[in-house]
Amino acid sequence: MRWILLALVSILVGAQSFAGIAAAAQPQVPVLWDAKERLPKPDLSALPRLRFLTTTDFPPFNFLDGAGRLSGFHVDLARAICAELGIAEKCQIQALPWGELDAALQKGEGEAIIAGIAATPESRSKYAFSRSYLQFPARFIMPKTTAFAEPIFDKLRSKRVGVIAGSAHERMLRAYFGAVQVVPLDSPEKLYGDLKAGKIDAAFGDGMRFAFWLGGTDAAGCCRFAGGPYLAPEYLGSGMAIATRAGDPALAAAMDYALQEISVKGTFAEFYLRYFPVSFF
Repeated sequence: MRWILLALVSILVGAQSFAGIAAAAQPQVPVLWDAKERLPKPDLSALPRLRFLTTTDFPPFNFLDGAGRLSGFHVDLARAICAELGIAEKCQIQALPWGELDAALQKGEGEAIIAGIAATPESRSKYAFSRSYLQFPARFIMPKTTAFAEPIFDKLRSKRVGVIAGSAHERMLRAYFGAVQVVPLDSPEKLYGDLKAGKIDAAFGDGMRFAFWLGGTDAAGCCRFAGGPYLAPEYLGSGMAIATRAGDPALAAAMDYALQEISVKGTFAEFYLRYFPVSFF
């Protein structure tokens, strides 16, 4: 059954640290790399420079800090990649409007885009992608007093679950949790408001957005994650990857080496917890 496969995925991705309710209360860091896999270290000594292209308007991934400096998860990650590849002195990070990233890459004004370009069949005709370094699971949130722990499939039966109308999360909820009462809502504000008011038993949606709401003042400590996380690429995509020009798969493979080293050494976990203090895994 598809819901069983989904539950297994939710357990296996980052599940090395899951050990019951007590462990689930601790911040969870996604683990997308096999520590036993050994990727070849690339030789980039002939590379004149490595210019990462990103944006300034996608916090906490890319933003300008109080001093006007480019900051964020992607900025730290790009610098760490260059350090792992031994080319820190050749590393540059340039911010551009989203709509200009592709043209800049194709014109040779940069070597890689680190800005969340989705790896799709269409985009793969234009770019070579690294493996995914961050995925965005679907999550349930519930009031703290009634929140379920896994396994929650049967516990959710007949419960009223709010979800953004027409979203991929609504389609996923209907496909994998058909026993719930789906309550489509028009906006995140309506979703959160109905959850706090007790008009719905749970909300289902993007784990990252839920995490920021749970950690903010609007939630007022009302709620927490219940069950999950759930990954379903057919609905949610394959996550974030670094894009290089289609003719440069070797550079994309070099990113894989660096990203794995960053994961194994704990650097990725440090960045993740820094920018996502309420973990969405």
